[in-house]
Amino acid sequence: MRMKMFAAFAAAAVLTVSALAMGPVPRPAPNLDFVDANGKHVVLSSYRGKVVVLQFLLTTCPHCQNMSMMLSKMQAEFGPRGFQALGVAYNVMDEPTTTPAQAGAAARDYASKYAAGFPVGYDPHEPILAFLSDSVLDRLGFPQVVVVDKKGVIRAQSEPQGTAALQDEHTLTMLVDNLLKEGAISKK
Repeated sequence: MRMKMFAAFAAAAVLTVSALAMGPVPRPAPNLDFVDANGKHVVLSSYRGKVVVLQFLLTTCPHCQNMSMMLSKMQAEFGPRGFQALGVAYNVMDEPTTTPAQAGAAARDYASKYAAGFPVGYDPHEPILAFLSDSVLDRLGFPQVVVVDKKGVIRAQSEPQGTAALQDEHTLTMLVDNLLKEGAISKK
């Protein structure tokens, strides 16, 4: 009986920590600095004034590949209005022996196949988890999607296990379109 109570308590504690791990939305986006496929640093704050969709991805994940192709379409459609898609590979720095050149090549290969028109780079796990405000106890589902408004505020974010709504083209398109309209001067 004690063992069952302890197991139930432990499960509840893990779920509580996991639920509290993701930061509240909306919240200011912490700055993120990742390396693009060509070795250049990309800093999220340099996109202030644009609506940004960050996709944290696994290069081998079919859901991530589909999401990137969707973001490519959105980049073409909404880019002229102030939209920017960014991809950050989570898995290309998995091995301690992986060199930046190898990580860059993996990101470049992924971008050439699935992410036309927007930068894809890589970052180690720790900065990504810190940006997402996720716990190391969370098992992440991919892609992880974060939507940042023109003022640098996170307006939507995947749950650690993933959020289907942010992977739905219609839902994400409507969200981005509405955020692009915020602060726009109406023409009469």
